[in-house]
Amino acid sequence: MVDPLIHRSRQLFTNFVESLVRLVAEDDAVDIMAHNETAGNCPYAKTAERVCPVSTNAERYGRLRQMREASLAGGGVERIERQHAAGKLTARERLELLLDDGSFVELDAFVTSRSADSTGEGESYLGDGVVTGHGLIDGRLIFVFSQDFTVLGGSLSAACAGKICKVMDLAMDVGAPIVGLNDSGGARIQDGVASLGGYADIFLRNVRASGVVPQLSLILGPCAGGAVYSPAITDFTVMVEGTSYMFVTGPGVVKTVTHEDVDAERLGGAITHTTRSGVAHLAAIDEAGALELGRRILGYLPQNNLGEPPHVRTADPAARADDELDSLLPNDPAKSYDMHEVLRRVVDDATFLELQPDWAANILVGFAHLNGRSVGLVAQQPAVLAGALDINSSIKAARFVRTCDSFNIPIISFVDVPGFLPGVGQEDGGIIRHGAKLLYAYCEATVPKLTVITRKAYGGAYDVMSSKHVGGDMNFAWPTAEIAVMGADGAVGVIYRERIAAAADPVGEQARLVAEYEAEFNNPYIAASRGYIDAVIQPSQTRPRLIAALEMLADKRADNPRKKHGNIPL
Repeated sequence: MVDPLIHRSRQLFTNFVESLVRLVAEDDAVDIMAHNETAGNCPYAKTAERVCPVSTNAERYGRLRQMREASLAGGGVERIERQHAAGKLTARERLELLLDDGSFVELDAFVTSRSADSTGEGESYLGDGVVTGHGLIDGRLIFVFSQDFTVLGGSLSAACAGKICKVMDLAMDVGAPIVGLNDSGGARIQDGVASLGGYADIFLRNVRASGVVPQLSLILGPCAGGAVYSPAITDFTVMVEGTSYMFVTGPGVVKTVTHEDVDAERLGGAITHTTRSGVAHLAAIDEAGALELGRRILGYLPQNNLGEPPHVRTADPAARADDELDSLLPNDPAKSYDMHEVLRRVVDDATFLELQPDWAANILVGFAHLNGRSVGLVAQQPAVLAGALDINSSIKAARFVRTCDSFNIPIISFVDVPGFLPGVGQEDGGIIRHGAKLLYAYCEATVPKLTVITRKAYGGAYDVMSSKHVGGDMNFAWPTAEIAVMGADGAVGVIYRERIAAAADPVGEQARLVAEYEAEFNNPYIAASRGYIDAVIQPSQTRPRLIAALEMLADKRADNPRKKHGNIPL
């Protein structure tokens, strides 16, 4: 039995609730009817049976249109004009140039700054400083983010970082490349540590996406402080001369700390990073050129690490021989030649997209096609430092080899290397460690690896440059190849030092011994007799032999031992 007191309490509470609900309903009805009486366009005004909703569908659609227009406006007309006056495009104009016409699909257009929303203070813009979404390049899916400098200087807030992370996650989920258009003043101070956390969220995704989907960074304005580490992790970086720069600390901080007086262009401009630091792969004279370079790079790459690079049509015959190659090399092995000429005469349509052309120019790296198939080229440049490997060239080539291997692009190496560059500066700088990076990269790569030795292949550099001993699949040599521990002059000086010193004519004796050594040892035939060279070929036949080898290796499958990761000598 229920206690009478408890029963009475329950009844009183029930009556109270019912009365409260009734009063609220009556107040709402009065408010709604008052609104209806003043809303001349409301079809339900002054009817007892039906009440008018707060907004009509037309009003809701109008609100959506207004929000879309506000989002498209970025920071407003005045700031857009300032952007154009500085020789820069807006975030959306850049996307129009980068992507196929009409293919861009925007995401998170109505995101706003969380700090502004929570405090009610400061500027708030729909989209909050970055435009994100996906589109097509040559009909292939690409995810993009484009920082908007007209909105608070493109500064990164927690909301901006969230938008960028979302498209990066989507790119990983579906296996599509990520392209970032960078134009930002740095972290948004108002967001405090949340903006720093946003950078770290992006860095983490850069690392997780590395080697899984291609990542491109186009630097189209400032990129300073912690922001620089995202482009540094991505696969390719393109800058614009005169309007883009990257540095960890700006000129003001540098002057305060080190008393060096330097401007932004010298400290972190496109010329600095394409000629001195090697941070950027390419630079263009304007933004349109930079965006076109981004499209061209992606044209050689697969969608992800499980896909194959796109196969393109070519009118260049696979069996084409080039007789000019037979006379391109000088008779004197001490004289240089331009390796670019060799590459152009071998690849499809003489088209070679060279990367980092002005940094470590003693080695060439870049993309081309052979019979329509994407290939990565690594080649010594005898016209610079005689093609010797040094610290920077080893780093440059190692990174490129690993990039090609990540995305299933066959590697073709053209070798003319006298060895590693000697000198105290090189030894102090760690040439042993840096040279080992290139050796490691070639050994680790499992894609088809083809090698053509055009002339010199001396000492340890012969081993490093995709020799048969480190996993080269097909190794060719021209008749002009010299494969030996060292050059003839050095070898004779070591082996026959006493004989030369005792000779009546030391100079003549040395010349005779050098000629004998060259005839007997400085040739490709000893290596060929041991199976280290698969074929000695006429230079004019290089293209058809490489294409045939690529077709033979098209279904190559090779795996490295199972492990968490290797310990490359960084």
